[in-house]
Amino acid sequence: MLAIFHKAFAHPPDELNSPASYNGSKKPKHPEETLRDFLSHHPHNSLSMGFGDAAVLAYVKPDQGSYSKHQRLFCGFDDIYCLFLGSLNNLCLLNKQYGLTKCSNEAMFVIEAYRTLRDRGPYPADQVVKDLEGSFAFVVYDSKGGNVFAALFLFCP
Repeated sequence: MLAIFHKAFAHPPDELNSPASYNGSKKPKHPEETLRDFLSHHPHNSLSMGFGDAAVLAYVKPDQGSYSKHQRLFCGFDDIYCLFLGSLNNLCLLNKQYGLTKCSNEAMFVIEAYRTLRDRGPYPADQVVKDLEGSFAFVVYDSKGGNVFAALFLFCP
């Protein structure tokens, strides 16, 4: 999964900057080069969606015939887009809690949770994420509002 955002929309935490990039002679890649490299490593099973100069979301689909316990989902609704990897163990309960249908998947739920957070706040983001059970990663991009919401959680029993 790859998400690239223009600096006007998302500022990476300092912890994501490698100390080697400050001292080394090797310059960091431009976003276009990063995306090109990502897609070239998976030419037949990758998907990317660009939003002008603001953002790019990309992921690699599992090979046909191979089994992956980490499903990959892409969903868009009302100019809000979600890339989701993994699964939520309590999706049925969450769908009921948020008033979604039984057939809503994890990406649809995450978009609805983001919309609730955005529209009915002021809830801190951790209030929404703490109710999610499972192993997952997601990136939500609100192209209208220019907001990014992301989380990563690995459940190890």
